[in-house]
Amino acid sequence: MAARSIGTRATALSLTILFFILQADAQQPTPTPWPEQFHSVLYMNSTGKLQIVDLWYDWPKGRNFNIIQNQLGKLLYDLEWTNGTSFYYTLDANKECRTMHFEVGILPPNWLHGANYLGQERVDGFLCNVWEKVDFIWYYEDVVTKRPVHWLFFTGMSAHVMTFEVGAVLEDEAWQAPVYCFDNEKEITGGGADMVSAVDAVSVKNLAQKSGFKGLLSSSVL
Repeated sequence: MAARSIGTRATALSLTILFFILQADAQQPTPTPWPEQFHSVLYMNSTGKLQIVDLWYDWPKGRNFNIIQNQLGKLLYDLEWTNGTSFYYTLDANKECRTMHFEVGILPPNWLHGANYLGQERVDGFLCNVWEKVDFIWYYEDVVTKRPVHWLFFTGMSAHVMTFEVGAVLEDEAWQAPVYCFDNEKEITGGGADMVSAVDAVSVKNLAQKSGFKGLLSSSVL
């Protein structure tokens, strides 16, 4: 009789613990999906290499555009399409361009689905919910507004979100890569230091592709 009573209490305790675990999981916040169209200005820091990035995200038309100003350096354009084609080019007299083809396209709005919730942390003066996904990216979202504030890559590259304009759309004419990107399907033309940096980032971008983050990491590796 005593053994049965102990067994009953142990079962009840186990069920209670399970209930609280499930309840805690249900109460954990989930990352807000990206709006289907937005414009954001990002301040990027890659171990001391600084960049300002104009990010244009346009999911309905299957395209993502990063206009990248390197500190005291070149203005680079990173144009990505959902079919996996990406163009990296300049519009200066050097007419540098690189074309790459990936198995994955741009990030979908719900790309953070399944991320691991880590709790809350104050970053850049904002109280943020924090998620991590596949040990590749740590994503910080403002608790109150649900806007992204910061993200950090496993490489140490970081992005600080300066502006976030929901619904902003770049005119169609700006999405056309220059004609020299299509000359004889050349993969690489030109050879400035910033463009070489983009070329050297291929191994990182291939890892990003496998992890499903190619479109996001592109804005931080050029």
